[in-house]
Amino acid sequence: MSRTHPSSDDATRASSSPAGSAHAVHATTGGRAGATPPPAPSSRRWWTLTTVALAQLMVVLDSTVVNIALPAAQSDLGFSDGDRQWIITAYSLAFGSLLLLGGRVGDLIGRKRTFIIGLIGFALASALGGAAGSFGLLVFARALQGAFGALLAPTALAVLTTTFTIPKERARAFGVFGAIAGAGGAIGLLLGGFLTQYASWRWNLYINVVIAVVAIIGAALFVSHVTRTGPRPKLDVPGTVLVSAALFSLVYGFSNAENEGWGSPLTWGFLVIAVVLLAAFVAWQRRAEHPLLPMSIVLDRNRGAAYSSVTIAGAGMFGIFLFVTYYLQTSLGYTPTKTGLAFLPMIGMLVLAAQLSTNIFVPRFGPKIMVPFGMTLGVIGMLLLTRLDLDSTYAATVLPALMVLGFGMGSIMPASIQTATLGVDRGHAGVASAMVNTSQQVGGSIGTALLNTLAATATADYLADHLPTTGAVAAEAAVTGYAAAYWWGAGFFAVGAVVAALLFRRRVPQTDDASHGSTGSLAEAPATAR
Repeated sequence: MSRTHPSSDDATRASSSPAGSAHAVHATTGGRAGATPPPAPSSRRWWTLTTVALAQLMVVLDSTVVNIALPAAQSDLGFSDGDRQWIITAYSLAFGSLLLLGGRVGDLIGRKRTFIIGLIGFALASALGGAAGSFGLLVFARALQGAFGALLAPTALAVLTTTFTIPKERARAFGVFGAIAGAGGAIGLLLGGFLTQYASWRWNLYINVVIAVVAIIGAALFVSHVTRTGPRPKLDVPGTVLVSAALFSLVYGFSNAENEGWGSPLTWGFLVIAVVLLAAFVAWQRRAEHPLLPMSIVLDRNRGAAYSSVTIAGAGMFGIFLFVTYYLQTSLGYTPTKTGLAFLPMIGMLVLAAQLSTNIFVPRFGPKIMVPFGMTLGVIGMLLLTRLDLDSTYAATVLPALMVLGFGMGSIMPASIQTATLGVDRGHAGVASAMVNTSQQVGGSIGTALLNTLAATATADYLADHLPTTGAVAAEAAVTGYAAAYWWGAGFFAVGAVVAALLFRRRVPQTDDASHGSTGSLAEAPATAR
């Protein structure tokens, strides 16, 4: 029979005897002295979820909402096609490289304080970007957005993790959070199209100020604050420098591959540097007195499976948004707003699947069944998209694929996110949550770079084989490139299904709510779930 997480066992043993009560308090409060805080009133917890959901939505939709506005911003500010990539890359570099640090800061100085600082900073950076009168200022604002987003995103998940400790409520909360994590990109396409078409590209940035103000008020009123009375933990400065530089190099390497190709020395140079720095980071974490990322977090089999699943799903998910958007706008002639509306059925299916998954299926069968099931739906959805051609229609071809993909993502993301943060010591909830965001960000960078390259290669090969290049040939070449990306996307999900099936243990979240002092644990699945 499989064992439960070590951290969950320790908390259970500590809380079951008077001698262990002091250890239990320390473990569940992240090193804070005093009694373990009781769960907040039910209504307060759900208002906390609303606040966290707004913050998460703001961060996730920002990965796509600005993409829609790029042509209008380029026309207004007059920057070149070559410079356009930096509007996206500046955000990705800052966000991806600082996520683990952002998660740890929440553990060190308090999650409520970190959460509010992240919201205020993200709002101010968005306002600066919206008011930018030059390309340089816009890039600077986007980098600031990424930095404060790296502070905000993991702290939001950590707040959720430590607020909802009753399993049934936790399942519902993670269903909502996972749905937003999966659907935020599609919502960004819809919102970005509407704002660009009917207001101004600047409102794609100003909208964050509106959301942040509401979230700041909610955080001040409803997010619980735990007063620290024990010694303040120390920040692992060498580990922070190593992992931030490694993630910067990794994200930049894949971003450069997307724009300059895999033959660029910069691409391979930065990727090699990233591997070396990551190896040095792991070696340092094994001997550091106060590690930034305790290895026990990532070496836990279920959490490792969850992080891997989020990475692979992130790679496939960004491919969905990228190439389906291209197809709808260039092949079917959709406006930005109509393109965003086309993703609504996918969002609906994702939300439905997220609620069914976290409230019914995961508690009964565990992530070992649900995550491979979602990955398999991802394979099917991508294969359906390979059938697209210039004569395809939205209702007959695109819609069924998006609905299948939506249900698949709704089965993968909430189950993986919930498992990734389950049984984590409260003192490490921030950095464990940051690993979820880092996994999704790295997956998105890898997926976008690889799929873009593969699509471009397939398009170029088609054009070379069908000279002379006419308008019809160019259009068919583009669709051929999209199909190549969908085939490889199906491969991503297939690998994800195998990895999830092999790594996840046959365990399900416990259904008792006896302990409010831990972030939950996993129990052995009943025989019927095997």
